[in-house]
Amino acid sequence: MKISDEIALSARNLTRRKGRTALTLIGVVIGTCMVVLMISLGIAQSQANDEMLQSWGDLTQIQVYGGGMAVGADGKALKLDDAAIESFKKLDHVLAATAYVSAYSLQGSVNAGTNDRYVMDLGSLTGVDPAALEPMGFQLSSGRWPDTGPANKKATKLQVLVGDYTGYNFYDSRKSETSPNRYRWQGMVDAQGNPVEPFVNVDKDKMTLTIKTGEGSTEKTQTWDLEVVGHIQQDASKGWWTQSNIILRTQDLKMIEEAYYKMAKITNNNTSYDQVYVKVDELENVADVEKAIHDLGFENTYSMNQQREEMQKQVVRSQMIFGGVAAVSLLVAAINIINTMTMAIYERTREIGVMKVLGCELNNIRTMFLMESSCIGFIGGVVGVAISLLVSFVLNHLSLILSVFGQTIDLSGLMGGGMYYGGMSSTISIIPPWLMLAALVFATLVGLVSGILPANNAVKISALEAIRHD
Repeated sequence: MKISDEIALSARNLTRRKGRTALTLIGVVIGTCMVVLMISLGIAQSQANDEMLQSWGDLTQIQVYGGGMAVGADGKALKLDDAAIESFKKLDHVLAATAYVSAYSLQGSVNAGTNDRYVMDLGSLTGVDPAALEPMGFQLSSGRWPDTGPANKKATKLQVLVGDYTGYNFYDSRKSETSPNRYRWQGMVDAQGNPVEPFVNVDKDKMTLTIKTGEGSTEKTQTWDLEVVGHIQQDASKGWWTQSNIILRTQDLKMIEEAYYKMAKITNNNTSYDQVYVKVDELENVADVEKAIHDLGFENTYSMNQQREEMQKQVVRSQMIFGGVAAVSLLVAAINIINTMTMAIYERTREIGVMKVLGCELNNIRTMFLMESSCIGFIGGVVGVAISLLVSFVLNHLSLILSVFGQTIDLSGLMGGGMYYGGMSSTISIIPPWLMLAALVFATLVGLVSGILPANNAVKISALEAIRHD
């Protein structure tokens, strides 16, 4: 018997009992639809989790903490210094590593305006390795990145980056500390409602960085001009300092610190950083890189991936619960297929006997029944996926649909989404192509497996008894 004959015969047999076939199909449709929707809700929740965590910080970034907490194999404390940063850069899948250095320990200021009228505290300075900025995902809104290379101790001008609101960090030193005119801030408006510009235009006004020690006759100072080479794009998830700080090269800020300690006659033996940030190429490599950092002796680390893994475990648990309910639906559908095919055998016993007497091979008879059961699974899968796509569309646009009729609904708590759906993402269900294909294959396999027992029973029927069957 040709395969085309088997297909035609199977199709004719399925349409012979349309009502029974339709009822069996409904079971497969419901089971497939339930499975697809439950998985799609989990995929959407995972995406919402990633979006939320991404807004908190970089998912591919690892923070390594120092402060004498790291201990090497010899039992001695490890320093989170430049040598440690270089060892991190050599690890597989690491794109960059840098410390974010502040200048809180220095005395001095950044000045601008006539007679250095406008002042910024040195706490608004941040030192970053310029070679790490672009690989770590920082972007420029204008200008260029600072030059790389060692610091020049004889330099009188330093390259810096500024944020969108850096000018608002300056205050008017001629105004008293209680004067409301001493400060200006972003979003400030005048009496007419017009935006108030900052005291300092960082692109046009000359800015100088001055460190000083002592007072009166013992006062010592050293000054550098600041050259703005670019504006860094604001990104609070990577650091609050991208909004309004002045960003120097790490090597330049360390040079300034050395000059300050030398003027103040302070011995500084601390070459360790409080924190170092490591950028990994892909999210799936973060755990391996973090383990490699632990193997180097720096076990006090943190990454958003740790929190992400906990969230993903919650999503998996939810999917297992609801997926189990959906699996029961498919199990019931499989039992219905077995029942349908078994009834078909009893009704077609005489037909099976005639096929055997005419010389039809047993494999052809078995294939015919398996093809019928697989066809039920496949058609049920197609319809189930189609309905799932429709339900997914309705869920994702339910608020909009109801708003047309003047109704409102809050879906933020669906599947435990809470702030994820309500605050970060409006997508409740995501059905990717691979899920549709997997559902079709799975539904077809359910039909195929369900037809094995009835098909084997069909080939075992005696030809003579089958012919005598009414």
